[in-house]
Amino acid sequence: MGPANSVKRSQTEIQSFLEKEKEKFVAKLDSPLRQNASLSDFELVRTIGTGSFGRVILVKHRTDSENERIALKVLEKQVIIKMKQIDHTLAEKKILQALSSPFIVKLLYTFKDNSYLYLGLEFVPGGELFAHLRALGRYSEDMARFYSAQIVLAFEYLHHLSVIYRDLKPENLLFGSDGYLKITDFGFAKRVKDRTYTLCGTPEYLAPEIILSRGYNKGVDYWALGVLLYEMTAGYPPFFADQPIQIYEKIVSGRVRFPAQFTVDLKDLLKNLLQVDLTRRYGNLKSGVKDIKEHRWYKDVDFIAVYEKSVEAPFIPKTDKDNYDIYDEQPLQVGTVDRYPKEFMEF
Repeated sequence: MGPANSVKRSQTEIQSFLEKEKEKFVAKLDSPLRQNASLSDFELVRTIGTGSFGRVILVKHRTDSENERIALKVLEKQVIIKMKQIDHTLAEKKILQALSSPFIVKLLYTFKDNSYLYLGLEFVPGGELFAHLRALGRYSEDMARFYSAQIVLAFEYLHHLSVIYRDLKPENLLFGSDGYLKITDFGFAKRVKDRTYTLCGTPEYLAPEIILSRGYNKGVDYWALGVLLYEMTAGYPPFFADQPIQIYEKIVSGRVRFPAQFTVDLKDLLKNLLQVDLTRRYGNLKSGVKDIKEHRWYKDVDFIAVYEKSVEAPFIPKTDKDNYDIYDEQPLQVGTVDRYPKEFMEF
């Protein structure tokens, strides 16, 4: 990514833009998206992902002339209740329907029936960054710079809205047909004004303060950014072991070993992101995300150009082929009675 030629906007203009985005977000939060579809509106194609609470099914809208493809996230009410995930599920829908970013999947439809909750998301055809990274082994620093810049912009937007994401990992980053990323799965996203204490996330990506139950905020997302950046450029995460408890011990120790190929600037940025001391972690200091965006490793990146998608992507996925894994299909079995009308009244 060569030096930018688009005009560098002042920090004031960026702040002004973020303030307007916050107003829009708050307005949408206060008037949430109501049920605007039903399962019969869609033709089910195949499962493209599975998770603890349900699955994601590729569907086509029956009445749409262009046969719009949707990623339908199907959550089983009974499982959500058993796993004590009601609040997380309601927050996912409420937050996602109010967000608007080029780097975050759009929520288009929402509905429920007696057994399931449904989130109709834009279908992102290029597949997971996880699969692409595994196929290549590791990314060059230029590629990692391009992809991580988009995460930085997404976090700058989310944190300005007081939303923490809490689930950054290669599996939750999808390639659009333009080669840019979209963040998906907002099941752990939360609007936090001060601090929160819930233990949630993926072991390798958890920040020390989550593991130590110390209460945390947006700093956990910047720690996870450091883990992602390391994994993209090394081909493996900075903290890994056979058992979660061993991973946690390594994380709280804060000791990181860097591969020989890492440049001095990359190592410096990672030391400041994978910083156990919150008072020294980049993204969490007085200047906020500015410390990251103005770091030497990003010196040739024009973040405005990345936001406007005017920078050429290093990889364009082939969208004429299926980029998602094959899963065993399980029919949706909708019960005749809604056993949980109160619990999911707000969905």
